[in-house]
Amino acid sequence: MNIGTGTAVYAPDGGSRFGVTITFDARRSTTTGVEPAAPRESVFLFDRSVRFNPHLFPTCDRSVIETQGAAACPDGSQVGSGRAEFYRGGAGEVLVFNTTFDHGRRGVLIHLPVSGAILENTLERVVGDYRDDHGWGLNEIVPTNDTPPQDRPSTSAFAVTFGAVHNGHSFVQSYAKPGSQVAAGVWSEYVTGQTTLVEGTLTRP
Repeated sequence: MNIGTGTAVYAPDGGSRFGVTITFDARRSTTTGVEPAAPRESVFLFDRSVRFNPHLFPTCDRSVIETQGAAACPDGSQVGSGRAEFYRGGAGEVLVFNTTFDHGRRGVLIHLPVSGAILENTLERVVGDYRDDHGWGLNEIVPTNDTPPQDRPSTSAFAVTFGAVHNGHSFVQSYAKPGSQVAAGVWSEYVTGQTTLVEGTLTRP
């Protein structure tokens, strides 16, 4: 059985008055010490005070990364970064790019150059009981492939920061008062069908 733990950190982004960066540091382990099951879907949950401004930033299309590499993405389209550690060994940087999807949907691409993975995260309003604390979520559905679920590689640690400044505009803003408590969380479903939810509150700087 997977065990999920993690922390979140807010920091000023140095751009607009309300601009912030939000870092999620998620870690996975198991009750038996074996490799954690690979994720099927994950949702980064953001406090109700958080707003996103994707329309003020250039976008990068998935096809650009696939054919030319991340360096070919337009200046200003990178809106985050991080680092992934793999259970089977090795680690690599994480790059986050502002993008658009079909039917005008907005979101980000999370790219792991070391493995070539490009994960699509759609920006969606939170529904259900999560609305009590969270307003927006970045929903990541890992596409299926021919690799049997038990053979798919899993990360033991995944840290990602969302936030950037472009032409004086902030990609992420928080309208919570400094010193107030804000919520953050990560919901995950694994190929085994198990789900985990890691959430908590932290102080808005």
